[in-house]
Amino acid sequence: MLYQKEREDLAKIVKTMFDRFETNAAGGNVSVRMNNEHIIMTPTLMSQARLCDLSPYEILVVDNNNEVVEGDGRITREINLHRACYVENPDIGCVLHAHPKESMLFATLGMELPNLTEATQKLGQIPTLTFAPATSPELAEIVRKHVIELGDKAVPSASLLNKHGIVVLESTLHKAYDMLERIEYNAYIAEKAMVFDALGIKKLVHDGELNYNLEE
Repeated sequence: MLYQKEREDLAKIVKTMFDRFETNAAGGNVSVRMNNEHIIMTPTLMSQARLCDLSPYEILVVDNNNEVVEGDGRITREINLHRACYVENPDIGCVLHAHPKESMLFATLGMELPNLTEATQKLGQIPTLTFAPATSPELAEIVRKHVIELGDKAVPSASLLNKHGIVVLESTLHKAYDMLERIEYNAYIAEKAMVFDALGIKKLVHDGELNYNLEE
């Protein structure tokens, strides 16, 4: 089996995402660049039909023509979003798209996600991009333009998709998943901090002058 270890790893990660409410039955998809010829990617309906409980062989090996080289399943219609990222920036090794429970609040309201925790400071701004329907060419184009705008700051980065979810761009699968976890904790904290601010308990102030550890 091609890329067996990597496909086993991706299957384990997406199951963990589902179990930890970092995506839901409405969707999500993850891809990893293997080399200049292939990516591995979760199949369509990985959440709705399989609840993210995939065998390694259900992780697809996909070529540059978006054809399945090996694997049991069909390619998700969201592949255009993934391709847009890989084509525009060679440093991107993993595209993680999910519907995480806490971050979805900000995405659904079309709000920028306040970046409050030290663990997420390396991301800088966490914006919500302009709305376009899920799986549409328009959404892929919005993400493509955002990747171009980010330039060398695309890795690592995260952006919310309006009414939809999140896209995390990283060099590796495990770094992307690590960042998703960090963002979810940050989103949970941001929700509470905004409530405290609204109630007059504690003013929400983000001190950008602190000497954050950006390496961890």
